Amino acid sequence: MTQSNEAFVRALLKSLKGERGHIPIANALSDIGWELAGKHIEGIPYSIYQLLKHMIYWQDFLLLGLQGEQPKLPTHVKESWPDESNAENQEEWQKVIEHFLQGLEQACTITQTMKLDEPLEKYPDVTRAEHLRNIASHNSYHLGEIVVMRRLLGSWPPPSGGYPA
Repeated sequence: MTQSNEAFVRALLKSLKGERGHIPIANALSDIGWELAGKHIEGIPYSIYQLLKHMIYWQDFLLLGLQGEQPKLPTHVKESWPDESNAENQEEWQKVIEHFLQGLEQACTITQTMKLDEPLEKYPDVTRAEHLRNIASHNSYHLGEIVVMRRLLGSWPPPSGGYPA
């Protein structure tokens, strides 16, 4: 692997995990209780739970593409948002967080072990790197929303710290 490829892999891993530009993703989610995850804020059309489920929907979709599958695009983007506002309990909410973080780990493993400049099997005009960048940017965008919602709900910073606090 060339030095520039190694540098790109390192940068992509940091983007996937949420380092440098913003708080690590796991730190921003790990202490959110299920009650908080389901709260609504006036003017915001979804809860933290719904945001994370939406992030999972697209992360899983893109990971399937990286594994050589071609999942069916939803007819409308609203299909990527859950109807329910919250998990039924803390245990279910924890499973949602774990599912999301396991997907992130899978994306990191792919980043470290596969040739990123190769096109995807079912999407020959898209490289692995592009698909992984889509995961990182989509997650980063919505993580910012989660942080703002946490601030509005008086639940910031997390115990691990948040910058800026």
